[in-house]
Amino acid sequence: MAASLHSFKQRAHELIDELPDDADWKDLVYEVSIVQDIEEGLRDSAAGRVVSNNDVRALFGLPGLPE
Repeated sequence: MAASLHSFKQRAHELIDELPDDADWKDLVYEVSIVQDIEEGLRDSAAGRVVSNNDVRALFGLPGLPE
């Protein structure tokens, strides 16, 4: 737990350091939400919670991609 907390805090500091000097709270919240979405997607992928591109395309009535 300590290692994950350290990496979380370190990543938070890095994220803030990467923002432009004129950034505001809204900019920070946006960037944090992007990181959260990416991390959630990576966890889902690692756990096998995925849907193929062609299945999503079929869901929306789009033609499948050639394999």
